[in-house]
Amino acid sequence: MERKQQMDLAGAVGMVVFATLLAFNQVAIKFTNDGFGPIFAAGVRSLLALGVLALWMRFSGRRVGGLRQTLWPGLMLGLLFSVEFIFLFLALDLTSVSRASITFYAMPVWLALVAHFTLPGEALSPRRALGLVLAMTGVAWALANPESRGAGDFRGDVLALLASWSWAGIALTVRLTRVSELPAEGQLFWQLAVSAVVLCAVSPLFGPLLREPDALSLFGMGFGVLVASLGFLFWLRLMGIYPASDIASFSFLSPVMAVAFGWMIFDEPVGLGFLGALVLVGVGIVLINRRRKSRKDPVVPAP
Repeated sequence: MERKQQMDLAGAVGMVVFATLLAFNQVAIKFTNDGFGPIFAAGVRSLLALGVLALWMRFSGRRVGGLRQTLWPGLMLGLLFSVEFIFLFLALDLTSVSRASITFYAMPVWLALVAHFTLPGEALSPRRALGLVLAMTGVAWALANPESRGAGDFRGDVLALLASWSWAGIALTVRLTRVSELPAEGQLFWQLAVSAVVLCAVSPLFGPLLREPDALSLFGMGFGVLVASLGFLFWLRLMGIYPASDIASFSFLSPVMAVAFGWMIFDEPVGLGFLGALVLVGVGIVLINRRRKSRKDPVVPAP
């Protein structure tokens, strides 16, 4: 399909759909954790998503070369992915969707801060620095907000923050190592293949593998598998058509929608103070991600 110079209505609708899938994925993890041990669920999810990826590549005729040449950075990518999901699944086992999501989806904030010191051409402009300050203030305000604090757990909040930092580490690994030479399917392969082994191997260390599996937890598992495989491939399709800077500008939608889902489904408290913090984070992320049209910066979504 022909590449376009700017976002059109079809692309905007597609990005809203993808942001909604990512946001509801936090709810799906909550559902899954009710029936399965969090780390075991994350490992099974990666294993099943790897199978879906293999089927898609088989029937689409896609081939991935260069995996052997990217063994060590690929393993690093997979290990970071594994650590991210250990933190995220445990976080959502302890704290609310709203609090975990507003911290987790602040990843562009931490990435911009580290990139300022490590990546050429990524120095913080005054506008991006303002976005950084606004978003960090919003995250701190959300976690300190007394209206939502009763629904959360400080341990879960810290784990969500660590998951966000791990996600930023994945983005940096893609930018700084030979993994960047792989097609996106190859990058996804390393993340899913390594995490399936690592997470399933360490899951007995985190308690019982099964809790009380039911239809809702199985639905959560299935939804997560689709997001980690077909959802990511859908995003890749959009990345092949529209400028990365335009796509990045939609990243503020995921925390907004996740907070809305937490309120609607789990009746999580969301007062004016928390909403104000969410606005600060959203505006900050938009300012950080905004680029000139000529730039083609990569965007790394949450799996």
